[in-house]
Amino acid sequence: MTSGGDKNTKVLSALISVSDKNGVVELARELRAFGVNILSTGGTAKTLRQSGIDVVEVSDYTGFPEIMDGRVKTLHPKVYGGILARRDNATDMDTIQRYGINRIDMVVVNLYPFRETIRRPSVTMQDAIENIDIGGPAMIRAAAKNFQDVIVVVDPDSYGDIIAQMNQNGGSVSLAMRMALAEKAFAHTASYDYAISEYLRGVKQSR
Repeated sequence: MTSGGDKNTKVLSALISVSDKNGVVELARELRAFGVNILSTGGTAKTLRQSGIDVVEVSDYTGFPEIMDGRVKTLHPKVYGGILARRDNATDMDTIQRYGINRIDMVVVNLYPFRETIRRPSVTMQDAIENIDIGGPAMIRAAAKNFQDVIVVVDPDSYGDIIAQMNQNGGSVSLAMRMALAEKAFAHTASYDYAISEYLRGVKQSR
């Protein structure tokens, strides 16, 4: 491995955008105690602010509003550049500096509740389609790809372990944990896409 090596990654900034908000306030509060700057999207930002946690909305950071009823809100170079920039690659770091892109060291994302939506007896196909997450899987995959430098978190059950390690390591997370979280993230998006594929197959066969 070249990027990040076997060094721990110190978390300076985190992007939090979750449908399942269990534990997210506690996580954000712990991150703020470490001095971590938090970016967030609409509903999550509102939840955190209501709990007295300072956040910057992604739309304020990118200078571009959420559009199309939230279909487009995180798909922006200032988000993906901050996630994908290789910290030991001088060209990458020069690029983000040139374009005013901030590093994003942690991505905390869980996805629209597609499975829960399609289980509802009265669900329509339009309901199902609007619960197909686009930006979420893209952010998860970007962070997991760059696990040498970025922590990707898709499961509230992981929050406690991450904070425990940050407490132990002065705000850092080890490469071993980042790799384990990346593996979990790719399994998560694969399972999510499979559920969508199976749903569409079932709709096609019923017609």
